Amino acid sequence: MREIVLGTAGHVDHGKTSFVKALTGIETDRLKEEKKRGITIELGFAYLDLPCGHRLGIVDVPGHEKFVKNMVAGVTGMDLLAFIIAADEGIMPQTREHFDICRLLGVKQGVVIVTKKDMVDEEWLEMVVDEIGEFCKDSFLEEAPIIPVSSLSGEGIDSVIEVIDNMVKSHQFEEVYGPFRLPVDRVFAMKGFGSVVTGTSISGRAEIGEDVRFYPGERTAKVRGLQVHSETVEVVEAGHRTAVNLQGVDTSEISRGMVLASDGCLEPTYMLDCSFFYLTSNTKPLKHRARVRVHLGTAEIMGRVSLLTRDTVQPGEEVDIQLLLEESVAVWPGDRYVIRSYSPVATIGGGAILGSKSPRKRKRLAEKDRDYNTTVFGVLRTGTAEDKILLYLKEQGMLGLNFTDLSKRIGIFGKHLTRLLNDPLSAKKIVMVDNASQRYVISEIAEEIKASILTNLAQYHKTNPLKNGLSKEELKSSFISEIDQKVFTYCINDLLKKQEIVQEDSVIRLITHQVALKADEKKLKEDLQSWYVAKGLQTATVKETFEHFTDYPEPLLREVLDLLLKEGVLLKVSESLIYNRIILDDIQQKTVAFIEQNGEIDAPGFKNLSGLSRKFSIPILEYFDRIKLTIRIGDKRVLRKRS
Repeated sequence: MREIVLGTAGHVDHGKTSFVKALTGIETDRLKEEKKRGITIELGFAYLDLPCGHRLGIVDVPGHEKFVKNMVAGVTGMDLLAFIIAADEGIMPQTREHFDICRLLGVKQGVVIVTKKDMVDEEWLEMVVDEIGEFCKDSFLEEAPIIPVSSLSGEGIDSVIEVIDNMVKSHQFEEVYGPFRLPVDRVFAMKGFGSVVTGTSISGRAEIGEDVRFYPGERTAKVRGLQVHSETVEVVEAGHRTAVNLQGVDTSEISRGMVLASDGCLEPTYMLDCSFFYLTSNTKPLKHRARVRVHLGTAEIMGRVSLLTRDTVQPGEEVDIQLLLEESVAVWPGDRYVIRSYSPVATIGGGAILGSKSPRKRKRLAEKDRDYNTTVFGVLRTGTAEDKILLYLKEQGMLGLNFTDLSKRIGIFGKHLTRLLNDPLSAKKIVMVDNASQRYVISEIAEEIKASILTNLAQYHKTNPLKNGLSKEELKSSFISEIDQKVFTYCINDLLKKQEIVQEDSVIRLITHQVALKADEKKLKEDLQSWYVAKGLQTATVKETFEHFTDYPEPLLREVLDLLLKEGVLLKVSESLIYNRIILDDIQQKTVAFIEQNGEIDAPGFKNLSGLSRKFSIPILEYFDRIKLTIRIGDKRVLRKRS
């Protein structure tokens, strides 16, 4: 079983740190200022070995309202909550705010600790316990044990250990698979070791020697050493309170709020699709595009709340939103967040990240089609993993998604995703268009692409009956929307396989297309062949040909010329010179015979052989070089050796 993390929460000076010390014997306040002021400022850490044999990681959070952002960072990765309420004061403002934060961040189980029981009488204590019971009603702490303790005398501490031990033994805590992730809550340098970061690992595992990356940036490093509760280990797993010694990165390059993770498992983004609960305790509506403080993992980022189907949200309402952030973040669907107002600062709501790679600002879509957003968020909220795969692939359209990008979008990796893809592949809902990159596209979209290719070719053949077809690039550029090259190639190959199209060299045509000439076009074709035969080696330039055949429209003349060149009846020697193949074959044979007899030929020799001026002889010699009949060596040419 993975390590379980217990976190504290509660109002300032309600005895969270004293309780942790009474429970574990560990003093979690380590800063000089904390000891001087008698309050927790930064996160503190301890551990407890339970009777069941499990080691419990403990995070002690600050209670003062000025340090709530530090408290939120500590809740990240928390499995159990020790909700601290002092018997002499009862429920206070930060009690309520910490409670809301834990609820918004998805803490599901805990125990309520009533500290300072030695400072009140039994009647008062009973009243406070009743108040707590009413406060926790209809929440995740409704069934939580309420245990009065004295951190000074140790009274009640054994009961706390027994309750937590039973919770750990009886509860099936979910294993978090996938790549390694650790939201960084502390960065420092150790003499002789270098940079160290700490945090609670929330998924996967990491080991010494592994390459890791700091998100949302691009800085990479190598794991030099690992510690869990000050003990050196070779491997850390989800739930471990971890210190990572890093090689190849300086402390000035990293900071709290970053995520240390396996390289390639996250994709930074500025826009997040989210569920959002606006706390009932708020006194006024929240407006569209309100500027807020967004707490994600251990980071605090400024952003705006984009309401997708309305202009305001009322207290106590849950809605779908898009968070528009001022800095990029790297998260997975399912991660939780908290929102605090910009000014005055107070916790106002939060929820779950549903999607971390929105294709556009969904607000625009909402103005055109509100039902679309409702459908999308319905899938993101309650859809199966397959539903989400199909949604993201549909939104990507003709671009498709490869295996890695699909993993990052839905937060499922490796064999787990491979198994999920088997069903839609077998049902032919999606197709893999490329084995190497494992790129997928919706089958319906692939069929639409193929139909569009056939339509574009048919239209081209209709308007260009004398041309054989289109090149792949011309066909690809005919699509208005961007299409991935591998998706396009898959569709072309499938049409070739089904014998609906034919590829000749680089040109693609419908299998049913044949160049069909009308009577006047046939006459022009015959006249052009005769024209170039009659001209012989002193052929006409292209310009002279167009000047001669003025009875025909220039576009038609150009098309028939292109057709003869495509069929190989005519050969283009240079941009301005075209020959009939019969004429050129004759001089080619004479040139080969001459070189075989004399070993080589130069320009004057070819001029004598052909009787041509430089205007014609040089382009023909260069053409022979180009078709790899000859090779030029200095001023002479010899036959190129054929394999």
